Amino acid sequence: MFQKFAFFATALLMSSVAFAAEASIKGDPAGWVAIGAGLAMGLGAFGGAIGQGNAAGRAYESMGRNPNANIFVPFILGLALIESLVIYCLVVAFTLMGKI
Repeated sequence: MFQKFAFFATALLMSSVAFAAEASIKGDPAGWVAIGAGLAMGLGAFGGAIGQGNAAGRAYESMGRNPNANIFVPFILGLALIESLVIYCLVVAFTLMGKI
């Protein structure tokens, strides 16, 4: 399963590099900045999705074990902090794209 995921992740990451061949000719850093912006957005969204999935799963598991526990506020606060990191990655990606 992991090998299939690694293959598809590599194919998605490298397809834009293959079609943007002229961007990094003769040491032009614009191609590397574009790759950095794409990686910042992609890895930030991937990490945020994994974090939110784990947080939601653990919250629902703890509610199942102890139905009287009040974990709604810490759960929403945690999701907001995870989402703010993803938005920060978006800002970094836009800042890097502005340097091209």
